[in-house]
Amino acid sequence: MIAVFLVVVFGVLFGIHFYLWKRLVKDTTTRGRARLLGTLGMVAMVLLIVSGLTFGRLARPDAARWIAWPAYLWLATMFYLLVILAVLEIPRLVLRFTWVRRAQVAEEPVPVEEPALVPATESAASAPPAGASTAPPTEPSTGPPAAGSPAAGSPAAGSPAAGRPARAADPGRRLLLARGMAIAAGATSVATVGYGVSQAMGGPRLDRVTIPLAKLPRQLDGLRIALVSDIHLGPLLGRSHTRRIVDMINGVGADLVAVVGDLVDGSVAELGPAAEPLADLESKHGSFFVTGNHEYFSGYAEWIDEVDSLGLRVLQNERVEIEGLDLAGVNDVTGGSYRHAPDFDKALGDRDPARPVVLLAHQPIQVTEAAKHGVDLQLSGHTHGGQIQPFGALVRLEQPVVSGLDTVDGTKIYVTNGAGFWGPPVRVGAPPQVSVVELRAIQ
Repeated sequence: MIAVFLVVVFGVLFGIHFYLWKRLVKDTTTRGRARLLGTLGMVAMVLLIVSGLTFGRLARPDAARWIAWPAYLWLATMFYLLVILAVLEIPRLVLRFTWVRRAQVAEEPVPVEEPALVPATESAASAPPAGASTAPPTEPSTGPPAAGSPAAGSPAAGSPAAGRPARAADPGRRLLLARGMAIAAGATSVATVGYGVSQAMGGPRLDRVTIPLAKLPRQLDGLRIALVSDIHLGPLLGRSHTRRIVDMINGVGADLVAVVGDLVDGSVAELGPAAEPLADLESKHGSFFVTGNHEYFSGYAEWIDEVDSLGLRVLQNERVEIEGLDLAGVNDVTGGSYRHAPDFDKALGDRDPARPVVLLAHQPIQVTEAAKHGVDLQLSGHTHGGQIQPFGALVRLEQPVVSGLDTVDGTKIYVTNGAGFWGPPVRVGAPPQVSVVELRAIQ
């Protein structure tokens, strides 16, 4: 299964690079050194991404970042080049069709009208009056045409058919068109990725959202939950990233802190020191954690112990009571492949249905099962808000909610964009985020 997956991934990767080579190299150059250099450059980009996806995951984070940075930046640039060039295929086809049609019209022969035959009676009636001089009839010439006169059967000078050389200009037009579109796509892609890097590396913004809950007791009105997800410690994000998030949360003065998965992309041995600032989180009712899918790729059992040692309570299909509020947490759906599956019955069974319950679950898709268990509010992450638009459109095919507040089957769900990133250090249309969720009692 893994072999098939790798074949598909690398097959798609090579196919994309072949398309980019055709549009950016072959179509914009003639045979020679420029095309050779462009081809070698595209091959180097393929090898760069392959190295980043393999060596970047096998090496230690401090060593992997040297290959991860250029590889992931090209991955993002490649994505936008593909999207922009695909969109430009439409005007490209329209222009090519227009040019071909004009060339065909220019080559169409102009019909020559034959002189009309005049009947004899009409000829006599139209004879000149007596005394008028008449020129002797001329015999048709059987010799070669005079110099400069059109040959028989050939188009007259200035006729559309004489414009055959217009087709010869087509290769030049095509080259100009290809170069113009390549420059436009390249400039737009680089500018977009540059903006995305500044957003991803500039630190998360603090967003606030107010969510009314019908069952929330009045003494809990205004309860504030600092919500963060997808911190993604790894080759490109380290201890300073964690410290910045902790300082932001502590500045809010939240009643409780919820970290809803995807904390790391590496083992405890590699990233334990980067996660240590989490021990400094401050809140009235404590800090809580649930697993995300990336914890299972990084040694989930060790990370559960590590997070617990930092003072965060890991909710593994369980719940706690906080002054009339049930706070529950379930494992990520990926845990099903590691004998650590989510168990909603265990986390939400045998509870007082009159009490409101807030569920921490990494993936928004888990809200479907949460709604069956009467959950009032689910807090999730995982989607990164799409991270790189228009990629968010594909995320919507898998997850019911990509970002923000929504309602699914009667259960409210709030999805935060996450504070980090996965893969390219780029965020476009989905800024990194730490959320403050304020619960309000409905009077």
